[in-house]
Formats: sequence, C-alpha cells, structure tokens
Amino acid sequence: MVSLRSDLARHSAPQRLSGRRVAGVLALGVVCLLAWAAPAQPSAALLDRWISAQTNLHTWTADCTQTRLLKVLSQPLVSKGKVWVMAPDRFRWELGQPAQTIALRQPDQLLIIYPRLKRVEKYPLRAAQPGPWKDALALLEASFPRSRADLESRFRVVSVTETNARVEVTLQPRSASARKFMAEMQVSVSTESFSPLATELRFSDGSSMRNDFTNVVVNAPLALEMFDAKLEPDFSITEPLSP
Repeated sequence: MVSLRSDLARHSAPQRLSGRRVAGVLALGVVCLLAWAAPAQPSAALLDRWISAQTNLHTWTADCTQTRLLKVLSQPLVSKGKVWVMAPDRFRWELGQPAQTIALRQPDQLLIIYPRLKRVEKYPLRAAQPGPWKDALALLEASFPRSRADLESRFRVVSVTETNARVEVTLQPRSASARKFMAEMQVSVSTESFSPLATELRFSDGSSMRNDFTNVVVNAPLALEMFDAKLEPDFSITEPLSP
C-alpha cells in the first residue's frame, strides 16, 4: 500500500524509500481491499455473483497482526496495528500502539507518516510514473474491481484452494516489472462472509509480510476525517519521487 530493511514493521527512522519499499507500502492497502475481490471459489458463476455482491461493502475495519520474515534475521518481526478502509479509494493503516507508522491513502496521494519523527513522505497517485512506480500505483488502483475481467487484467490467479471454511487464493501481478519486487500475494477469505482473514506478500528477495485480521467490522459508519492527515505545523514533508 507503501529497502525492506527499513520497513513499517520495525518502525525505524525513515530514509528515502526504494522502489521495493514503496511497493510494499502500496501493497498493504491494495491487498486489504483486493481480499474482497479475490475468487472465493473456482466457479466462474460464483465469482461473478460475489463480485456483484461486493457493491454492498462500503467500509471495513479490523485489528491486524503483521509478521515480517527477513532473510537477514533469525526471528520474525511482529507488530500490532489497525486498518480502516472506505471504498473505493481510502484506507488508513496504523502500526504500533501508539501508532509509530501510518499509511494514509487518499484519492490523489499516499502519505507515510512517522508521528514520533514528525515526518511525512508524500507519493502522488494521479501523476504518471515510469517503470516500477507506475506498476506499483497500478496495484493500488486495482483495489475494487467491478468485474472479473478487471481483476484478471491486473493479476493472474495462480491457485484457489478451500480448507476449513476459508479460501486461499494465490495471485501474481501480470506486470513483469511489478513482479521484480513482489513475486506473488496470497489472500485468505472467509467462505461465509467473503471478508479477509489474512494476506501474505512474498517479495522477490525471499522475504515476506503476513497480515492476520481479527475483530472485523463491516459497513460501520466511518467519518471522512479518519482519512485526513491532521498534521501539526512542525511536521516536515518530503516527496521522494519528485525529480
């Protein structure tokens, strides 16, 4: 959503983000939203019926446990957080209690906020970006596909398996440049509610990021102010993608 060694899970001091790290942040949001758009069953008829039903989903909130596995570390990095989603183009993802990193998606920009450091990184979502940046933004814009064709135009469905009242869907970005930083993603959804239970991103360097969701609430009223930055005057703002 959003280098892997300086990532959200560790809440470390921010540096200028590499393409891979931005892809990870962007994918945080898109995977959460994409979980509503993943094939619940291999049946095309059921998939089409479910995609039609998703128009009734307007907001989604959940507690999150994020687990990062990095090849350079012997133990996983675990962080607690919370996510709020408002379809079609807003999310707020907080890691740490109190929040040490906030990924805030607005219609025209993505903000990465570090409250302790009083620093904000801004990424425009409307401006065209070359190469991997354009692909990363395309992943984010895939959030709420309105048709099966829209989903499959961006992702290849690698596998769909059903066990213990959940469906595991493995997706791969169709863009070759996008696959350079994210090899594939796996989405777990409930067979009863189609709500996301977990997501896992598998990066090209062998690391992974898993998010397990609990205390899910669907269609609860959310104020638009939830997705405002509300920055104090002493926050510094940078735009890492600016020329």
